[in-house]
Amino acid sequence: MTAQAPIPYWRLSTFYLFYFALLGATAPFLAQYFDHLGFSSARIGELVAIPMLTRCVAPNLWGWLADRTGRRLTIVRFGAMCALLSFSLIFFDKSYAALALVMAMHAFFWHAVLPQFETIVLAHLRSEPQRYSQIRLWGSIGFILTVVLFGRLFGWFGLDIYPYAVVVILSGILLASFWIPMAQPISAGKSLLAGGFVAQLRQPGVMAFYTCVGLMQLSHGPYYTFLTLHLASLGYSSALIGVLWAVGVVAEVLMFMLMSRILARYSVRRVLAVSFALAALRWCLLGSFADHLWILLIAQVMHAATFGSFHAAAIHFVQSSFAARQQGQGQALYAALSGIGGALGALYAGYTWNSLGPAVTFAIASAAALAATLLILITLKEEHA
Repeated sequence: MTAQAPIPYWRLSTFYLFYFALLGATAPFLAQYFDHLGFSSARIGELVAIPMLTRCVAPNLWGWLADRTGRRLTIVRFGAMCALLSFSLIFFDKSYAALALVMAMHAFFWHAVLPQFETIVLAHLRSEPQRYSQIRLWGSIGFILTVVLFGRLFGWFGLDIYPYAVVVILSGILLASFWIPMAQPISAGKSLLAGGFVAQLRQPGVMAFYTCVGLMQLSHGPYYTFLTLHLASLGYSSALIGVLWAVGVVAEVLMFMLMSRILARYSVRRVLAVSFALAALRWCLLGSFADHLWILLIAQVMHAATFGSFHAAAIHFVQSSFAARQQGQGQALYAALSGIGGALGALYAGYTWNSLGPAVTFAIASAAALAATLLILITLKEEHA
């Protein structure tokens, strides 16, 4: 039996650092940039929803191609390069139609990257999947650095520099992709798994899990689309808003550091259910009490559950539910359902934000997370832990 090669910790971590730095540039500031360009809340919701809608198709297409060819790293590098080139088109035209095209093209290639990279990471870990959270936390660190730095930069120089800042991060993703060593998944999460992708989807609880993924991301729609604008309207400064976003991700990092112990002690079902329930509470707090800084801080700390423990448990579930040759498609479907849910969340938030107000918009998000809590408790069995 050959010894397992050392885990390339820093190479994998560096890619996560840059990849989620991009999320740190888009989640808090993309809607604010569109608002700076003069678009209405409905148009902002539509523009933010486009990349999420692209996740309905792109990850599954790229996942199928990766599983057929085995060239996952090539797809990661190609996606990173094309995402950079596509986003760079923003410098030529900032009309609604042009921005919609840029969002669609950029997202189509960007969504090729993460599911295949996640599969490569898990293949490197092999017998040590619990170390995933230790590597993934560097993505959270990248997010934190970006939201704090950009919050100050935009306060000093304005939002006109936003596209240039994003291009710098995209370039970092591309360069980091050429430092990643390849690894192929060689075994299933469970030896009893057999058959095609659809057959594995029919395992008890799997489709319910993916439905809950969609509901969870739908509930995040108002958060990722309008939180920055919501806090700005309440009088918070750009610098403080950046720090508040960072607080959430610091909590997420701490959760990632603990997840190997948590998943060793508690079932995936319990971790997911608690994550969904805390999400329902969090959205109520953000919608109705964000003008109280101490409540806002508590709500941001809850990001440890609504993203940290949820994502780590979800990745663990996907890995254990699909055989080696279907890992790429399993990860891609996770990304696709996240995209569908996120797009619907951004769209409904865009249409309700001005007409019904932040409190009602976040209350709808809370109801979606509560529905996911009940569904996961009813349908998922403990043996999926």
